[in-house]
Amino acid sequence: MKIKEIRAIEIDVSPHPQTAPRTPSRSGTIQMARPINRYPEVAGEAEWKRAACVVTAEDGTWGFGLTVHGGPVVRVINEHFAPALVGQNCMAIEKLWDMMARMTAPYGGSGLASYAISAVDTALWDLKGKLLQRPVYELLGGPQKEKIFCYATGFDTEWYVEMSFRAVKVFTPWGPEFGLEGIQRNEEFVAHTREAVGNGTELMLDCWMAPDEEYAVRLMEAVRPYRLKWVEEYAPADNLEAYESIRRRVPWQTLASGEHWYLPGRFFTAASRRLVDLLQPDVLWCGGITAAVKICHIAEAAGIPVITHAGMNYPYGQHLAYAMPAIIWGERSEGVSAPGVPLAEMTRLPGTPAIENGYLVPSDAPGFGLEITHEWIEAAAA
Repeated sequence: MKIKEIRAIEIDVSPHPQTAPRTPSRSGTIQMARPINRYPEVAGEAEWKRAACVVTAEDGTWGFGLTVHGGPVVRVINEHFAPALVGQNCMAIEKLWDMMARMTAPYGGSGLASYAISAVDTALWDLKGKLLQRPVYELLGGPQKEKIFCYATGFDTEWYVEMSFRAVKVFTPWGPEFGLEGIQRNEEFVAHTREAVGNGTELMLDCWMAPDEEYAVRLMEAVRPYRLKWVEEYAPADNLEAYESIRRRVPWQTLASGEHWYLPGRFFTAASRRLVDLLQPDVLWCGGITAAVKICHIAEAAGIPVITHAGMNYPYGQHLAYAMPAIIWGERSEGVSAPGVPLAEMTRLPGTPAIENGYLVPSDAPGFGLEITHEWIEAAAA
């Protein structure tokens, strides 16, 4: 079966919960530290919509893929990938992934190119599952676990515990631009969170690339008494030397990273140099399911566990986690839900299973089990 069409568009997949929060989310008053916060006059991240990719086979069957940074990513897919991939065998996903990785090599296979590869690749896996009438996790080897243990990321930690999550993660609100005061305020924040969730709940800290090396080390020293399961993204993603140095300077703390690493090569380097104790690729950023499987195999060979970034937000990461022995937990992030709002009302793609009592089982419908139509896609693009 050959590819008839590849089309990428920008869409809005914001959730529309029906239940009113019983109290406002803390995300409205607490913001995570970001690298750009050194310059407070700058708004922050680019406000592009999501990039959706539809790959259609000759018989009309189609698969749906997704990523972020819609504006430039849509152009890469439509203007660079589509002309080369249309007419290829839609079942030859390894070949198609290799073609995209090689096509983007002249302008860097990581970053925006990796997001574009991810959107096409996830659409191809969805298409393959539909053509074979099997869920993607079966194409990846079948279920490896009965259900996926999940944790929640955000600032409404007491609500997450109330929803039966037994592990939660918060962001550092104060970066290195705050100096010693920032370290002290972060320590107070972590201490308050630990007290709120109790000792029976795992607690993690996400620094989201904001710290420099010295700030990261001093921060980890300050929060050591609160028994963090891990600290993640505590250095700029491309500064592997900083990761290596911090690993030496903070031997007691479990360290994690990977959501802003792209394609399997960077993960091989991190694993071979033992830079981190936990790898966190994002299926929709790192190069899709194909890349994530390679990363899982690298991690498994190195004896390093994997927890995909935002893996439980969408069916893509759910199916991967269900099949891969290397993946031990799943993360629900990206606006988990405000206090009182059921998780089922916060799904962004119809057909996405919601976490129940801290666990998740993916859909067993063909492909990724998405319940979307062309009409839904066009409405999301309006």
